Amino acid sequence: MTSSSPASPFPSIAERVAAVRARIDAACHAAGRDPAAVTLTAVSKTQPDEAIDAILSTGQRVFGENRVQEAQARWTERLSGLDGLELRLIGPLQTNKAEDAVVLFDVIETLDREKLARALAEAAQKRGRSPRVLVQVNTGAEPQKAGVLPEAAAALIETARRTYGLTVEGLMCIPPADQEAEPHFALLRDMAERNGLSVLSMGMSGDYETAIRCGATHVRVGTALFGERNRP
Repeated sequence: MTSSSPASPFPSIAERVAAVRARIDAACHAAGRDPAAVTLTAVSKTQPDEAIDAILSTGQRVFGENRVQEAQARWTERLSGLDGLELRLIGPLQTNKAEDAVVLFDVIETLDREKLARALAEAAQKRGRSPRVLVQVNTGAEPQKAGVLPEAAAALIETARRTYGLTVEGLMCIPPADQEAEPHFALLRDMAERNGLSVLSMGMSGDYETAIRCGATHVRVGTALFGERNRP
């Protein structure tokens, strides 16, 4: 098919977006959920400008980025010309980048320690802008992965809210690659319910339908939208 040829990959993005949205709708209907309750976050990290422009032309407006500096280069100029754009930080955040993140992002999904909560609160006060926050939970207790351990999540949520005044609206997780995702999604859902949180960012290209069945409100999809990416 011409649309999927390596020589002209970007026209196929519209088809990919339509296919992913159709699968989201089908997964929602199968789970007895309203498709409007699930937001597609396009993971735009490392993508070239042509690919970003192609997906923007489909009406996609919610994007996930892993690195603050890369996101600044990609979105700073575009922000002024796009209505309804929502940028979500889905990668680890160093405290020395907190101020830049507060200025650029609408949602920071990777709060995982009190030191970062403090840095975000200070940056928000300084810049007069308070992004919404998700707590990232390391549901698999993987030592190499960011995220607060499940047993410590409730305390971090409470501290972020009461001590630092952050708007914590939900949880995020990335299940271990070598395990079934569903138990991790179910754990995150149960934790959100116990802590009165309504937003669940979980599920990626290979498992977002499972995540929807488990209650995801936001699914983070990259490869299924853009194709395999070139790793830096």
